[in-house]
Amino acid sequence: AEATFGVCCSTAMDGSPSKEGRFILILGGSGYLGLHLLEALCCPHSPFRVAFTYHSHPPPPLLLERLPGVSAFKVDLVNGDGFDAIAATLGPPQVVVNCSALSLPRECEDKPSLAMAINVPNSLVQWLSLFTGVQSPFLIQLSTDQVYEGAKSFYTEEDDTNPVNVYGKSKVAAERFIQGNWSNYVILRSSIIYGPQPIIPVQKSLLVQVAD
Repeated sequence: AEATFGVCCSTAMDGSPSKEGRFILILGGSGYLGLHLLEALCCPHSPFRVAFTYHSHPPPPLLLERLPGVSAFKVDLVNGDGFDAIAATLGPPQVVVNCSALSLPRECEDKPSLAMAINVPNSLVQWLSLFTGVQSPFLIQLSTDQVYEGAKSFYTEEDDTNPVNVYGKSKVAAERFIQGNWSNYVILRSSIIYGPQPIIPVQKSLLVQVAD
């Protein structure tokens, strides 16, 4: 699917941005999809408070310069280190978009335990469970069409999952974990995500370069 994003920005009666905008947290905001979401959510007069997480590489200063007001937090999805700092700084999120994953198929095959530990959002759901007093945060979980075996085209939600690689198996496990442990969610199964470069360039796989 080509990456195109639009955000409806609510305003106050006088035309100024609403000061009661929702806090949206993007996990994996330094990746291709996450960067596009950040750019869309941080448009001029946006009512949203936005933060994102990273793990291996801190965001370049240029990104934070182009997205003033956005906060970045280092988070380890395996053990949850870093989540508490988000709540302490910005409070609980109303919406969480989980774009983070160990997604390279070869790396997942070489490190299946790590793929499961990162891709199944155990620590995330445990953290979100702390904020269920009024309304549970809404979790948007990014999944993949690799949950299917690929024997046909045009799969639907009613088709049985039958992944043939570790990445797909970890995403099926993530879906089932969320379905069994969280009530306020939506799961989006994407195919190849391609499109223009985001606000700062990221390296694309050869397949995505050909698709572009």
